[in-house]
Amino acid sequence: MERLQKVIAHAGIASRRKAEELIKQGKVTVNGKVITELGVKVSSKDKIEVNGIKIEQEEPVYYLLYKPRGVVSTVNDDKNRKTVIDLFPNVESRIYPVGRLDYDTSGLLLMTNDGEFANLITHPKYQIDKTYVAKVKGIPTREDLKKLQRGVKLEDGLTEPAQVKFLSGDRKKGTAIIEITIHEGKNRQVRRMFEHIGYPVMKLKRERLAFLTLQGLNAGEHRPLTPHEIKRLLALANNGSANL
Repeated sequence: MERLQKVIAHAGIASRRKAEELIKQGKVTVNGKVITELGVKVSSKDKIEVNGIKIEQEEPVYYLLYKPRGVVSTVNDDKNRKTVIDLFPNVESRIYPVGRLDYDTSGLLLMTNDGEFANLITHPKYQIDKTYVAKVKGIPTREDLKKLQRGVKLEDGLTEPAQVKFLSGDRKKGTAIIEITIHEGKNRQVRRMFEHIGYPVMKLKRERLAFLTLQGLNAGEHRPLTPHEIKRLLALANNGSANL
């Protein structure tokens, strides 16, 4: 038996907090009965509906994917481009990406059917670090990189301070390799941060998420997260929230 709001979150309908709001608003029924109080527990045999739509209770699953370039981080694409779901032909669960990586960005992406888990990993207040390696046009100075470390003002707000490391530069080609770690997830954030300081990104890859890496995987491959990894991620998210 699990709490109703947790089951709704696991089904990917909403975060647990949003699920609680839906319950309070009388938009959730269990076996035909409207539920408005929190704390109700349900089993896999109960029929749960949200806004009149039955939710499917699935066992939560968690995958680490090495997303290639040229693949969109959505379940469906109206332009008929290849999606991350196409990389899971043998997985029957209704999984979806945890956050997004741009079409032309490669690297580490989590996939799940657990809405609460997805919210914990993607929400900036939980401070889950995401590390990228960017190949940029031009060779940034130390002062340029300090701007990223302090935070830069984009059109949708000031970015949080980032960890930045200069890895290498090629003066002949006029390019540099920079590692940057952020815990936010604004749209195309890393690219826009480098554009803001005058060094457009030519190639971008997410190398790490918290303690997770792409070790052992080739582009397009995936593996399930271990129970220990899931617990560590949840502990990091909860600690990040507690430290605010």
